[in-house]
Amino acid sequence: MGALETLLSQFQARFEGSSSYLDLTTVIALSVFFALLCACIIIGHLLHENRWANESITALLLGLFSGMVVLLVSKGNSSKLLVFSEDLFFLYLLPPIIFNAGFQVKKKKFFKNFTMILLFGIMGTVISFCIISLGAYLIFNKMGLTSLTVQDYLAIGAILSATDSVCTLQVLNQDETPFLYSIVFGEGVVNDATSIVLYNAVQSLDLSNINGLTALQLLGTFLYLFFTSTALGIAAGLLSAFIIKTLYFGRHSTDREVALMMLMAYLSYMLAELMNLSGILTVFFCGVVMSHYTWHNITEKSRITTKHAFATISFISETFIFLYVGMDAFDIDKWKGTDASPSTSVAVSATFIALILIGRGAFVFPIANINNCIKRSDSSKIEFRQQFIIWWAGLMRGAVTIALSYSKFAESTDSTSTDCLLITCTIIVVLFSTMVFGSITKPLIEAVLLRHAKPMVSDATEFQSLEDLRFLFIENGSPSEPEQNQLRRRSLRMLMTNPAMSVHYLWRKFDDRFMRPVFGGRGFVPFVPGSPTAEEEEAHENS
Repeated sequence: MGALETLLSQFQARFEGSSSYLDLTTVIALSVFFALLCACIIIGHLLHENRWANESITALLLGLFSGMVVLLVSKGNSSKLLVFSEDLFFLYLLPPIIFNAGFQVKKKKFFKNFTMILLFGIMGTVISFCIISLGAYLIFNKMGLTSLTVQDYLAIGAILSATDSVCTLQVLNQDETPFLYSIVFGEGVVNDATSIVLYNAVQSLDLSNINGLTALQLLGTFLYLFFTSTALGIAAGLLSAFIIKTLYFGRHSTDREVALMMLMAYLSYMLAELMNLSGILTVFFCGVVMSHYTWHNITEKSRITTKHAFATISFISETFIFLYVGMDAFDIDKWKGTDASPSTSVAVSATFIALILIGRGAFVFPIANINNCIKRSDSSKIEFRQQFIIWWAGLMRGAVTIALSYSKFAESTDSTSTDCLLITCTIIVVLFSTMVFGSITKPLIEAVLLRHAKPMVSDATEFQSLEDLRFLFIENGSPSEPEQNQLRRRSLRMLMTNPAMSVHYLWRKFDDRFMRPVFGGRGFVPFVPGSPTAEEEEAHENS
């Protein structure tokens, strides 16, 4: 370590003697991070078939190791190469990840299971939020942590309700387990947005005078943020589609249309944050709308470029976040700020983990079994092993939890020992859940689910009465009166039992008749040299 410190000192002296206008600390920090990112990609590739490791855990371990090395070199003073900044996370790293999730989502599967995704992602997150907040209030008072306010407990519930399903999604395959993948993926995005919306709603409430209207006020704030953020994202996506379809930039430069897509997507996120809305929801639905309309209005080269560029930026940002979290865990200032004993830290961390387990199970299994009671078809029911995987996928906590925790307990000027305790315990929960639960995920899914996988059931076999819906909404047929009554009763029953299919059918008719002629999309953009074939467009639309 002494030789390394001497080398750094010599390099600093040589750097300062030059005429460079760059800061040495920033150059070293970025060089280390870029080297670690390369190492993560290489090691992740080599460990691709490993049962116990994945790229998320690899990045986290490399971050921990680097933070420990820096801590030793600085003789225990600091491990900071880059200080964890909420602005860096929320403004630069998170938007490309969420946008790519919406842009690359298999829309047909996502919206087919949209009801279950919303139930798990919104109602489930609210249930988990209530259980964690109430449990922390009851247990912490018995432990003697009495300095926390009601707003602090509600913030803890919102912070620990934010899941990180990256490890599970790296194992699940969209083709082998399409239902599970769409549920876990969709719930993860909606959960992050819901948790942040809940956190912002709690922070904006005046809880000095709690009464019966406080819960209604919280619900109203949540619904307002949720629907306005979604509407803003849809509007931004439609605007980009209309502009690119009308002006058709591809005639002159494919770079312009790609740049416009990227900039308008990022602009939607920034506008949402500027208006105190949920940027996650806005940029996610902007990605979905751009994939449905805007992507079909650009040239073939631009389509290939956008799909790979968005995925690559998202991957780099995701890896950077895990490195960031791992390295920041050895920030010695946070651990020195609390005067709690090690047993207290362990007790608080164990309490958090237990509440996460209970809060997760309190909504996954009830909602899934209620769904099974309503559904008549066995193929649409959620088996217990699938319920278990959905429950397990939401046990990991990640960068959203860290960022919200810092925003609540580290940004205040009067941070107390209890605030530092909660931050360090949150770090412990994130490290434990990602490394322990994450490492078990792959063998667990293989043992519980993939060995018992059933043959995929196509949409055509699952919904054999599509003509019944057509008869219900388009009464142009010529059956006899008794047959019409029988078909109508059967169609109404199908409409009640399969609302997602009914809504999808109506949406496709509305989309083909009104939306695509204005905003473009498959079948409504004139073919020019360099444009993809109709078959390629059909494949993207069904993906």
